[in-house]
Amino acid sequence: MTALVTGMGLFTPAGRGVEETFAGLLSGRSGLRRPPEGHPARDSLEVAGVLPEIDPRTVASGPETRVLDRIVLLALITAAEALADAGIEVGRDVDPDRIGVIIGGVGGMSTLESQVLARAARGRAAVSPYLLTGILPNMPSARVAIAHGIRGYSSAVGTACASGAQAVADGVRLIRAGEADVVVCGASEAPLFGTFADTFGNARALARGWDEPTEASRPFDKRRNGFVLAEGAALLVLERAGHAAARGATGYAEVAGYGVNTDAYHPTAPRPDGAGAAACMRRALAGAGVGPDDVGYVNAHGTGTKRGDVAETTALAEVFGVGAVPVSSTKALTGHLLGASGVLEAAVTALALGRGLLPPTYHLDDPDPECEADHVRAAPRPTRTDHALTNSFGFGGQNVSLLLRRLPEPARRAATPVAAG
Repeated sequence: MTALVTGMGLFTPAGRGVEETFAGLLSGRSGLRRPPEGHPARDSLEVAGVLPEIDPRTVASGPETRVLDRIVLLALITAAEALADAGIEVGRDVDPDRIGVIIGGVGGMSTLESQVLARAARGRAAVSPYLLTGILPNMPSARVAIAHGIRGYSSAVGTACASGAQAVADGVRLIRAGEADVVVCGASEAPLFGTFADTFGNARALARGWDEPTEASRPFDKRRNGFVLAEGAALLVLERAGHAAARGATGYAEVAGYGVNTDAYHPTAPRPDGAGAAACMRRALAGAGVGPDDVGYVNAHGTGTKRGDVAETTALAEVFGVGAVPVSSTKALTGHLLGASGVLEAAVTALALGRGLLPPTYHLDDPDPECEADHVRAAPRPTRTDHALTNSFGFGGQNVSLLLRRLPEPARRAATPVAAG
């Protein structure tokens, strides 16, 4: 069975919603900045992808507004937007037992930190009885299911920075197995607090020393010196093609193939030879029934770390040949949303196919010779390709590749014009 992307909900440093986010990525509008005064990560991060504050009362009511972790707030906001974008009301447009929800991410770690500090300062009585429901990784999925009456398959994915992309792969698997007609899938992350930021900072994984925060994220550039931590959420509505056609819905793209595997190499470092990533990409191509020559774009994982960028470039060369396929990393403008990055980049890849424009890697002023590729730089590049790939890699050697296919005109979502300049 064919799985189509019929809805998107995006809340990212690059913008809110489909049009604002994609327009920002085309135009070079950066979402990176110094955390403002009073921000919980102000003393730990020189630069970050920071979202506006969220009033919990916009998505919840009563006492719960005081206990919902930020990851849940972001998930509720983007799930509502994704379902509305798809034109789906549960119970009216889809059987509640035939829709699932899969949302990945680290979990409510900021809630855990605040409660540990409260206990240390004020004793056992300060610990909230809502601590557990604040930190459990399945709470975004559970809260979304409760909010929308979703009674089908529900789960959380915890494969580090590959979580959101793997949630999409799992959603495709459910649809192909006939277990669901619709799946809401993706990830929500809110890592911008002291302890979490400090662990990356002390590992010297974060970009540092940049006078201009918007230029700190530089995938594949010779001057890159780490990634930029960011928060955000992205959820896709995947829908069985026949179900979408029956209700007259159009889609952004088809998720035609996926690859999921593990390096089995190191807890944090990628395999230098890129063998696991290359095998993962080949699985995605094989699942879609296409060859390397059919792929006209790769949205790279491209975080801006020395070893990660080189390993991914090596893998791309192994699968496609050196410089044989256009490549870009949109993390130059969004920063690294950890588990939410992969699903955001899947959304961007679907939009690139449908709109015929490849978003560039901004701030790629001097490409690293070890990262030789056909980099899309400085400005969007027109494309007529029907197939594109997006990669996500996570700690523990987690690899996920998604192969997206452009839909024919009658089934493709009409584009709202966006500025490319």
